[in-house]
Amino acid sequence: MASTYLTRTQTAGNRRKGTFSAWIKRSALAYNYLMSWNSTTSGTSLGDWIRFNGDRLDVIKYTGSVVYRVQTNRLFRDTAAWYHIVVAYDSEQSTASNRIKIYVNGVQETSFETSTYPSEDYDFEFNNNNIVACVGKNYNTEANFNGSMAMMEWVDGQQLTPAYFGSTDSNTGIWTPTATSTISDYGTNGFKLAMDTTTPGADTSGKSNTFAASGTPTLLQGNPQNNWCTLNPLNSTANGTEPTYANGNTQSSSPSSGGGYVGSSTIGVSSGKWFWEFKKSGGSATNIYNGVGNILSTSEIARNSAVGVYYGNQVFYRPDGTKQVVTNGSNANSSYGASWTTSNVIGIALDLNSATNTVTFYKDGASQGAINLPTNTDTWFFNVVCGTDTVDTWQLNFGEGFFGTTAAGTNADGNGQGLFAYAVPSGYYALNTKNLEAYG
Repeated sequence: MASTYLTRTQTAGNRRKGTFSAWIKRSALAYNYLMSWNSTTSGTSLGDWIRFNGDRLDVIKYTGSVVYRVQTNRLFRDTAAWYHIVVAYDSEQSTASNRIKIYVNGVQETSFETSTYPSEDYDFEFNNNNIVACVGKNYNTEANFNGSMAMMEWVDGQQLTPAYFGSTDSNTGIWTPTATSTISDYGTNGFKLAMDTTTPGADTSGKSNTFAASGTPTLLQGNPQNNWCTLNPLNSTANGTEPTYANGNTQSSSPSSGGGYVGSSTIGVSSGKWFWEFKKSGGSATNIYNGVGNILSTSEIARNSAVGVYYGNQVFYRPDGTKQVVTNGSNANSSYGASWTTSNVIGIALDLNSATNTVTFYKDGASQGAINLPTNTDTWFFNVVCGTDTVDTWQLNFGEGFFGTTAAGTNADGNGQGLFAYAVPSGYYALNTKNLEAYG
């Protein structure tokens, strides 16, 4: 939602009690908003806010100075995971620390960097008449949320626990969304936004409190019950200059200076057969290599190196049609297939189930031939390397259905997962947690 948000003007409701619940996946570790309730007057700072203040979750009321503020010591730095956030308000509680309760993945937060609570019987701005409820942004400023959201709910008039929204899976021990809601009444301004249709602001709580969308939110396939692979911004740069990530970390642009760029995926695999797509969307394609790499040493897990660069192995399909195979840091380039450029979609099929593991590259659906991996062991990741000082942009479709904000296609894998531009090779699967459980 990096450049989009949802809004709805509130009517008068309960200003002392309410519960916010949302499943979120961060794309950028930056200052941005999950939810705000603001005056409609442009430029005012009146508002109740739920935001990330850098890496900390920050629940705050600001009117030129801080009225209340509860900010976690906990840092939210995992850009590969979904978090369940619950903020439960009740200013009628006699104990100050009970007036704002924060829960993460079903567990109450008790350690805070700042903990200044509202006074007893305080009237919050949420549910105030004519106040704008805004999802994914501070209504009067920028700071859009950069990441993915799902299953956002607001219960007007009740301070609830996470058990109303999620539960612990008995098989995995993981906190997951509750399939059937036990909330009987969401209150005057309550809402339940599944965010899984072409109308992400549609309210399914029964209160018809639908939000208007500004911009066009990208409706990805990923959700808290099926997490998809993306690019990993925590392992992304060769020379200290940060690249720019977008669209849920499925798009990346290299810096204009710094002498090169590297990047890799959030999920690595050591077995199974996996497929994804790569597209160069801007800049010069001649200096981009894309393929796979693995880790042979813990020294490889460094923020300033591509997976496999120094001690590991890599296989790349280069724009001139050659292949580059790196074995224990030693390069070998040779002829391979057709050349490619920014107009082409490159499919990558990684086979880790064979006696000789292979990677096969596809240009617009046409196989260029299988390449034996340098080793049959260890964990393999998607890799990209850019060797220039110019701005280059590329996009990955691990199956969530988009190159940037452009729909990729309608081709699913054999498990019915994913939306790809070209047919998925038989026996290969999209890289997500459901498929990993079944085929990994």
